Amino acid sequence: DEEEDYMSDLFIKQDVRPGLPMVRRMKEAIQKEEKQKEANEKNRQKSIKEEEKERRDLVLKSALGNENKGFALLQKMGYKSGQALGKSGEGIVEPIPLNIKTGLSGLGHEELKKRKAEEKLENYRQKLHMKKQANEQAADQFRIRFKNKQEERKMEGDLRKSQRACQQLDMQKDIGVPKETWYWLEPEEEDKKDEEDKEDECASSDLSVSEKLHILTAYLREEHFYCIWCGTTYEDSEDLSSNCPGDSAADHD
Repeated sequence: DEEEDYMSDLFIKQDVRPGLPMVRRMKEAIQKEEKQKEANEKNRQKSIKEEEKERRDLVLKSALGNENKGFALLQKMGYKSGQALGKSGEGIVEPIPLNIKTGLSGLGHEELKKRKAEEKLENYRQKLHMKKQANEQAADQFRIRFKNKQEERKMEGDLRKSQRACQQLDMQKDIGVPKETWYWLEPEEEDKKDEEDKEDECASSDLSVSEKLHILTAYLREEHFYCIWCGTTYEDSEDLSSNCPGDSAADHD
């Protein structure tokens, strides 16, 4: 015998890594297990339901033959295979499909299940619609409150402007005391109070800001022929009525 060449390709291609025999044994065991499963599947006896299903599918796939009494009667009446039913051939060609019920639920269960699903979906849509409406109403209310707040602040500014003008015009006519205490601006020491105290004082008054503004602008027009929105003092009532657009900010816009 020739001596084995340890540098030959046959010897080099042999895989001698540690643990490799264990890997091969595992692979052989897996393959053996898969073959055993395939053998068991082939040898497994089919259940009654599976056999019934196979027989039923086989019968439904096959066309009716002459041994079928119903088909034989149709043929006697002139029916031919593949022809539509009816005197003028307007009927069906294929038999009515057979629907086999395999579940344990009672008749009408599927319809009830479908109806409940539709009701659930409808309730969900209604909830979404109601939520959307609530969000829109909240947004509208916020816009209204914001607009009212802006209008209130504007009226408060117009009122202070009217009080300042009334004080100057009254003093020009040597009127030392205002007709009403709120016709003039408060003294400087009173102005040093916090803004919250002023809001509480305005809230406790009998007249609202809009009512005070209406009364004071009317006094300025009648007593001094002055319009705060025009910023003009007219000569007399006739000059005021003919040249001033109106007695409110809306009329001057």
